Amino acid sequence: MSTPLISHLGIAVKDFEDAVKKYKLITGDEKPAIHKVIDQKVNAAIFEGKKGCCEGGARIELISPTSDDSPIQNFLEKKGEGLHHVCIYVKDIEKKIKELKNAGIRLIDEKPKIGAEGNKIAFVHPKDTNGVLIELEEMP
Repeated sequence: MSTPLISHLGIAVKDFEDAVKKYKLITGDEKPAIHKVIDQKVNAAIFEGKKGCCEGGARIELISPTSDDSPIQNFLEKKGEGLHHVCIYVKDIEKKIKELKNAGIRLIDEKPKIGAEGNKIAFVHPKDTNGVLIELEEMP
């Protein structure tokens, strides 16, 4: 059995610039990768953290809506700021989507999209993952 590799933890934030400043201090990453994901209507900041004792650990992704019809805006209105999703790496995302569908697990995305870092992604419905939104990301 293989151990799942966590790509990142997604945190929904209202004030993107303020959150980026705070997480620079928290993580020690002064130059997070900043992305505007147009089709998902979000800004994203990906923090690698300090290298050293814990290399290879999960990253932190701050996500903030860029428009009122962004899914993140909807999330913030319903639940407020906080943990939005856990992203898990998969080797072959199309194969994983098919496997999950065949097992009766609901998906938000039945076809992969392109995520902030240019990798294929898809979301699994939280109603079938014990209330946690799971993002699948194909390993680069």
